[in-house]
Amino acid sequence: MSYQHQWYQGPRIDLPLGKVVCIGRNYAEHARELNNPIPEQPILFIKPATCVVPLEQPLQLPQRWGPVHYETELAILVGQPLSAATPIEAVEAIVGIGLALDLTLREMQSELKAKGHPWERAKSFDGACPLSPFLPPDQLGPLGALEFTLEINGEVRQRGHSDQMLTAIPQLLAHASESFTLMPGDVVLTGTPAGVGVLQQGDQLALELQTLGQFLTRVT
Repeated sequence: MSYQHQWYQGPRIDLPLGKVVCIGRNYAEHARELNNPIPEQPILFIKPATCVVPLEQPLQLPQRWGPVHYETELAILVGQPLSAATPIEAVEAIVGIGLALDLTLREMQSELKAKGHPWERAKSFDGACPLSPFLPPDQLGPLGALEFTLEINGEVRQRGHSDQMLTAIPQLLAHASESFTLMPGDVVLTGTPAGVGVLQQGDQLALELQTLGQFLTRVT
């Protein structure tokens, strides 16, 4: 199934799929659970468009590179160019908010980090970014009060709230736009809360955003 941005329970969004900008360690408890230092400024890395798949599509995990970890994140869909933007300009450019799984080959990532190498091989494999449909921001409330959860097999594994972020969403987008232009159709993942873990074949996943957006998928 090819990917196209889409509204939740609605039509397709007329924006191209661009790059996916990710923020590392934006929740202090997640940094601590992996024994990582809390960063002084946002850690940026990019997933290519080739790793994006629809969240509702069954997850097909690569078997040859070790365990795949889930990381549930708020996903911000950009609707207009942002370059060296202010936080206010960044907020005005947000056209949709959804959820994403930042799938990670954790053992490979640890090995790359130990060598001082980039993380992309552990973060950017095909299918590494399942992405949900989007809801308009005005349906969800303030950006600083967004709550989301991940249940696996009926058990809550992650619960995040945007007020727990080390860097808030407007400042994140503005910060990223200082290094590279964000284009319409780009997606920004805003970091994962504590509770990450290994996905297993047969797992049933239920993700929820503000009790308004509910997304189901499974591991095949």
